[in-house]
Amino acid sequence: MSKTIGILGCGWLGTPLAENLLERKFQVLGTTTQSNKLPLLTAKGIKAFELYVAEDKISGDLNTFLTNLTVLIVNIPPKLRGPNPQNFTAKMQLLLKAIGTLKLKVIFVSSTSVYGNVDGEVTEDTPPNPVTESGKQLLKAENLFRNTPNLETTVVRFGGLIGPDRHPINHLSGKRDLTNGDEIINLIHIKDCIRMITLILENNWWNITINGACPYHPTKKEYYTQEALKRGLQIPVYSQNSSKIYQKFIKSRNFPYYNEGFYTTIQ
Repeated sequence: MSKTIGILGCGWLGTPLAENLLERKFQVLGTTTQSNKLPLLTAKGIKAFELYVAEDKISGDLNTFLTNLTVLIVNIPPKLRGPNPQNFTAKMQLLLKAIGTLKLKVIFVSSTSVYGNVDGEVTEDTPPNPVTESGKQLLKAENLFRNTPNLETTVVRFGGLIGPDRHPINHLSGKRDLTNGDEIINLIHIKDCIRMITLILENNWWNITINGACPYHPTKKEYYTQEALKRGLQIPVYSQNSSKIYQKFIKSRNFPYYNEGFYTTIQ
């Protein structure tokens, strides 16, 4: 079992992941782009570094962060929206150049958006065909890591991320004329994301791709109506679908515990 883990991106997912790994006696290094978060990470037992990966340069002491790592978890979202969007693929190219010839095991956190608009069951054997810009750049980045010979890369493609402080119903509540209400959901709870990554580390599952989405797929209309009622929120109202609905069921053939159900249901 690899013991020294570096998490590039200790944010919403990376920080609780680091805490879980520390409880399991891993040594954990983590990065943040905000200096005010360094003492918070340190207080949790994480050896913290301030690092920022841009298109043209990496700010911070990346070399020290990488020293003595056996596993690097790349957990940087593309963030292509907003006033200053950057090229995610270019960032990953720069990161790989900085890694150089270091021999590392890598977990690259990606998204099921790389599959694009498809109907039916989607497994790791389904050819990716992204339609969004973030999906396209994530797929390019996946391949960059896979094709780097000194790295053993496992790609984890998560569905929509939810957790105690993050759920789509919070911004859908009360909205009207929403589209695609008959489209099914592919979500995953943060606790299950952490479980999957931990199992990869503990079982040495390298050089594979793993899909992560809870095996519960109601329609958006059914699910978000249920979630609104559960929380005492206004029910979102969906209009009649006027365009083709893609019923994409995300499943995994490479995650041995998939059919046993997840620790944390999204229900």
